[in-house]
Amino acid sequence: MDTLKFDAQYACIGTRAHKESKPTRPEVRYSVRFPLALPLRFSSNDVEIAALTRNVSANGVLFEVESPLEAWGEIRFSLCMPGTVLGTPHDVLVHCAGRVVRCCINQTQYLAAATIDEYKFSNQ
Repeated sequence: MDTLKFDAQYACIGTRAHKESKPTRPEVRYSVRFPLALPLRFSSNDVEIAALTRNVSANGVLFEVESPLEAWGEIRFSLCMPGTVLGTPHDVLVHCAGRVVRCCINQTQYLAAATIDEYKFSNQ
């Protein structure tokens, strides 16, 4: 089991800084994050799991999950983006592929952050 690394108010598991033993640098964000609580279904290691997003951006997603995820593992997930957020008449299902960049425990739940490296819109 990984040793927990405390980062501000979270205990982070498997962060790149933790694995490489380098000093932690400030996080740089390149896109706006939207605070959206959306149901999300993801698969990792051929297991499908339900989760709930905390925020979504063009580059990634932060979501609540019941069990810790290994950082830098590949992940595939789908979420339904509300039409009101996208400016479309209907909600849009988005299938994404990316990587888990960190997983932290906050109070009683895990928060996982993942990149969005590829995405595809789908008809519902």
